[in-house]
Amino acid sequence: GERDEEGAAVERGPGAAYHVFVLMEDLLDKLKLLSYEEEALRRHNMRPLSRHYFALPTNPGEQFFMFCTLAAWLITKAGRPFEQPQEYDDPNAVISHVLSELRSF
Repeated sequence: GERDEEGAAVERGPGAAYHVFVLMEDLLDKLKLLSYEEEALRRHNMRPLSRHYFALPTNPGEQFFMFCTLAAWLITKAGRPFEQPQEYDDPNAVISHVLSELRSF
């Protein structure tokens, strides 16, 4: 279960299970405002995200690659050069590189 900063169990309300869906919808709205479909997806010939794409684990490999593609695009959009990860790159190396770039902001 979830714990607070002191390690005590956190009580979650009945709507807590749906919070991840709300977060995903907010993420999708923000990506649309940034024109992610035209700028990120078309370049890589990818389909637009569904409202629940990252909220439900369906295909972890595909979801991870989509996350990395979006992270690389967002970092580049923020003005930093960032090489687009390839589908078969080492996941640990890709995440390490993304986190390193984000820390440098």
